[in-house]
Amino acid sequence: MSGFSEMDTFRSLWASEAERTLRVLETLPSDQYDFRPDPKGRSIGELAWHLAEIDGCLSFGVAKGHFSYDDHVPDLKRPRQITELAPGYRRVHEQAVARLTNLEDERLDENVTFSDGRPMTIRNVLWEELLHHLVHHRGQLALMCRMASGAPPGLYGPNREEMQEMQEMIAKMQPASA
Repeated sequence: MSGFSEMDTFRSLWASEAERTLRVLETLPSDQYDFRPDPKGRSIGELAWHLAEIDGCLSFGVAKGHFSYDDHVPDLKRPRQITELAPGYRRVHEQAVARLTNLEDERLDENVTFSDGRPMTIRNVLWEELLHHLVHHRGQLALMCRMASGAPPGLYGPNREEMQEMQEMIAKMQPASA
């Protein structure tokens, strides 16, 4: 019986992080697409879609063996409504997964040429540029959601609303003092 390969592990973590990403996208305040706490930074809608761009562009470059700013990745037109972001991300993520379905561990040490011309191993592209990059920006998006009066979900533990609900449930289960 063989154990999990590195690609099996990557795919499993990527899938669970994609589900967490969808949970955040589904909680964004529907009227806050243009919310922008930093005038020079991305809006909620722009940052949310960047998560799809990460999956789409990086899987596309790995599949091609190089990256270019001139690449046209299919289905990466940014939606202009909050309600379209989660379904759009899901679609782009599924396409990204399909692009990398046949990628095996033996190829992870191969170099691909990144957009700035530097070589990078496929392993580093997947773990650092794709997965860690996704988690980094999703954290920013969760904070922006809170700043825009939304309630992002707890991702690795309960958020304050979920914690309060849990505490209230526990309190109801406590026997009454005599």
